[in-house]
Amino acid sequence: MNSMSIEEILEIMHETLDKAMQVPFSNKKSLIDVEKMRELVEEISLNMPNEIKQAKSLVRDRKSIVDEAKQEGDTIIKRAEERAKQLVSQQEITRLAQQRANEIMASAQAKSKELRSTTNEYIDNALSGVEELLQHDLVNIKKARNALKANK
Repeated sequence: MNSMSIEEILEIMHETLDKAMQVPFSNKKSLIDVEKMRELVEEISLNMPNEIKQAKSLVRDRKSIVDEAKQEGDTIIKRAEERAKQLVSQQEITRLAQQRANEIMASAQAKSKELRSTTNEYIDNALSGVEELLQHDLVNIKKARNALKANK
C-alpha cells in the first residue's frame, strides 16, 4: 500500500466493514477480507510512529510559538512600562519646570513692582527738587521784573 494517513486507513477499514457480506443466521456477523484488514492494520502500525512524531513536532512547535509569543509579549510590556516611566518622568520635569517658571515670574513681577515704585519715588523727588528751583527762580524773576518796573 502507498503511504496513507491513519485517518485514511481507518476510513477504508470502516468502508470495508460496512460493505462486508453478512453471514446468514449469525446474528450480525460478517465476512471480511482478512488479508486486506491485516494490511490495513500493518499500515496503521507503520504510520503510527510518523503520526506520533508529527504530533510531538506539532506540540514542540506550539510550545515554541507560545514561548516566543510570551517573550514578545513580555518585551512589549517592558517597553510600554519604560515608555510610561519616561512619560511620567517628563511630566514631572515639565511640572517642576512650570513650578520654577511660576516662581521666577512671581519674583520678577515683585522686583518690577519694587523697581517701579523706587523709580517713581526717585523721579518724584527729582521733580520736586526741580520744582523748588523753578519756584525760587520764579520768585527771583518776579523780583527782577518788579525792580525793572520800579526803575522806569
